[in-house]
Amino acid sequence: MTFFDKIKQDIWNFIYKFFLPLRKLLLNMGLVWHKKGRQRYHIGWLAPGKTLMELKSHLHDKWGFGNHFIAWIDEDQVLSWRKLTDFEDQYHLRVYKDGEICGHFELTPEAHPLEHLEEKGEINKREDFLKFLGSYVTQEKHISNLKMDPNAFDPKSEITISRI
Repeated sequence: MTFFDKIKQDIWNFIYKFFLPLRKLLLNMGLVWHKKGRQRYHIGWLAPGKTLMELKSHLHDKWGFGNHFIAWIDEDQVLSWRKLTDFEDQYHLRVYKDGEICGHFELTPEAHPLEHLEEKGEINKREDFLKFLGSYVTQEKHISNLKMDPNAFDPKSEITISRI
């Protein structure tokens, strides 16, 4: 990480403390907006017999995924986790209440806030996600009834470059 990247991360460590209320205020004022729906990169479905908690443990323990509470919240989303590759890039995975799993590779908001917001550099890395998910994903549509991750908005569980 460069000296400038360390400064950016320190700024984000401060911003994390009030980010969610500020985002809500800006959304309510119409100064920022988020399109409805789900992200576009479908990976598969949570496999039958697998739970959201088991998936979280697998992704965290084996691959280093963790909370991404500052991410936009999609409709019906129950989990939003990321895996940092470095300060610049990340894998971002979402799970929805019906068990659909989507994910993409993108610039981190910490390194490139405006480009990240505009979804510049976002690409499909389906094969990587299939490797990460292993037996937790199926291509056959399997509908679940999942509940929101209770730690979804806990800034203490945010994965940052300083925590990997």
